[in-house]
Amino acid sequence: MTAVKAFFIACFTDDDGAVTVDWIVLVAVIVMLGMGAAFYVTSSVPHVANNMSSFLSKTDVGG
Repeated sequence: MTAVKAFFIACFTDDDGAVTVDWIVLVAVIVMLGMGAAFYVTSSVPHVANNMSSFLSKTDVGG
């Protein structure tokens, strides 16, 4: 077995640092989900505010 082949076999069978890679992927997924949720909420706020404004403008208080 050549030295290069032994190096590649050792490199691909070594699992040092695999936990770090898993955490990076997990954190990236959580951040992307948070960004998606934030975008969804912030894009819906003006519509909800307009609906509340029109409802409150039609409501008679104390009369």
